[in-house]
Amino acid sequence: MIELSGGALAGIIIGLIIGIGFAVGLTTFFLTKKMFEKQLKENPPINEKMIRVMFSQMGRKASETQIRQIMRSMKQQK
Repeated sequence: MIELSGGALAGIIIGLIIGIGFAVGLTTFFLTKKMFEKQLKENPPINEKMIRVMFSQMGRKASETQIRQIMRSMKQQK
């Protein structure tokens, strides 16, 4: 069996800790990215086209002013 000095053993342990931390960070990054993309796909941000469709489904013709007003109010809610 190989005998390691105290400094070599400490270096290996520190290297392992850094390596594991890097792997965990990378895994967390990709999992978070995947979850974020899934949320965006399921709940896309509303845009002017969606507002026009909502108005037409209600049987109304929205003016450009109304659409801009709704977009402004939604941005203020965030």
